[in-house]
Amino acid sequence: MKILRVPLLMIGLLLCSQGFAATAQQNKMTTCNADATAKSLKGDERKAFMSTCLKAAPAANDAAKTLTPQQEKMKTCNADAATKALKGDARKAFMSDCLKNK
Repeated sequence: MKILRVPLLMIGLLLCSQGFAATAQQNKMTTCNADATAKSLKGDERKAFMSTCLKAAPAANDAAKTLTPQQEKMKTCNADAATKALKGDARKAFMSDCLKNK
């Protein structure tokens, strides 16, 4: 009886560990959901966007090159802060307001 406990425990751990890893579909769902939220889509528009987004085939190398909406905001706000030569607390305040408003 004790001999069966170890293999059964190992099988149980193996099955449980696979439940914690995010699948490609889950990652895609997370990305599409974030994009829909960033675009403030609601109702039927959101459903249509999510459907199209989830059906789209992932591009091999384009995924690494394209920026998420949040990254686009950061890039734009950072460029604006650099143009205004903001530093320290003034830059932090500007970035905070910029990221909230866009």
